[in-house]
Amino acid sequence: MKDKLTAGEARRIALAAQGLVDGRPVAVDGRRFRTMVDRVGLIQIDSVNVLVRSHYLPGFSRLGAYDAALLEREAYGAKRSLFEYWGHEASLMPLALQPLMRWRMARAEAGDGVWGGIARMGRERRDYIDNILAEIEKRGPVSGADFATGEKRAGGWWEWSDGKRALEWLFWAGFITTRTRRGFERIYDLTERVLPRAIVDAPTPDEADAHRALLRIAARTMGVATEGDLRDYFRMPAAETRARVAELVEAGQLVPVQVEGWRQQAYLDPEAKIGRKGAPGALLSPFDSLIWRRERTERLFGARIRLEIYTPAHKREHGYYVLPFLQGQAITARVDLKADRQAGVLRVQAAHLEPGAPEAETAEALAAELRLMAGWLGLDGVQVNGRGDLARALAAQIR
Repeated sequence: MKDKLTAGEARRIALAAQGLVDGRPVAVDGRRFRTMVDRVGLIQIDSVNVLVRSHYLPGFSRLGAYDAALLEREAYGAKRSLFEYWGHEASLMPLALQPLMRWRMARAEAGDGVWGGIARMGRERRDYIDNILAEIEKRGPVSGADFATGEKRAGGWWEWSDGKRALEWLFWAGFITTRTRRGFERIYDLTERVLPRAIVDAPTPDEADAHRALLRIAARTMGVATEGDLRDYFRMPAAETRARVAELVEAGQLVPVQVEGWRQQAYLDPEAKIGRKGAPGALLSPFDSLIWRRERTERLFGARIRLEIYTPAHKREHGYYVLPFLQGQAITARVDLKADRQAGVLRVQAAHLEPGAPEAETAEALAAELRLMAGWLGLDGVQVNGRGDLARALAAQIR
């Protein structure tokens, strides 16, 4: 086992760990989709739908034009393999991880790690919450609209009623979970009525064991990572992560390594492989697990990725909903995309070339990936607007 890695080796390890060096399968069934989710450990959920909601994109990046109904079946079907909870933000995770998240549920019930307003409701209005839980037990699946009572906060998108906050407290604490979604709205039910009995009855590991298991999963899905990277994957507590990482090193389940150009100590998964090549082309969600920790992305690829959704339009550098383009072992471009469903086209609102990337080769590979994405989204074609230093070359390839 090496104790030093070049920057290139670390990058190839990370790509292999995330399933981005294998090539895409000819056909994708439930088994292949479940393998992909297991490979990345969890998929972050996001509501923005200007292109397609983010949780559908990791499958496209790794599997190609798969049937998005597969995700619906695995997440919300009668024989689901995934559940929703707070992993790395709101996430879809394999069912086997549910017992490993119960420490977070217990802390949430005690008021630790929960958003302020929800924690306060748990402290001050537990009788009200218990009444809502009893109502769900009697009534069956519910949505936030079913309990839209009480004074609402001013503030647009985050406007929540007391009933909605109570439901979120119950979700954080593990009493209820997502049965399905209506549009993007969660439909909740009792956890024991949604998840398989084998999962509900599985023993609950103590916190230290759960933390070690989650850190091992994080190490496997990243291949090589710093302590901060490992902690961030499942949003773990800092002090506990530091202690558990030391224990995993002592047990030989993490290998300390120095990575060229990394200032921090890195840790290698003992089973990590060094991929021989990268993806021929993959558009990445801004919330993809390969790049969601921005400082790691910069260490691996030399690309400074920033989410600009909440940046005023006149201050945006690359656009509103920007997908980095992974080509081989490098991020070579970024495209601001919009699915114009009324016009039936995938609009490239801006296209930027990364420094040092070959323009013609990048434009050709990116055009092929955009055509594939348009077909996957049920759109008739791709239209490139004029913004960005790659726009003209990309438009020529699209024509």
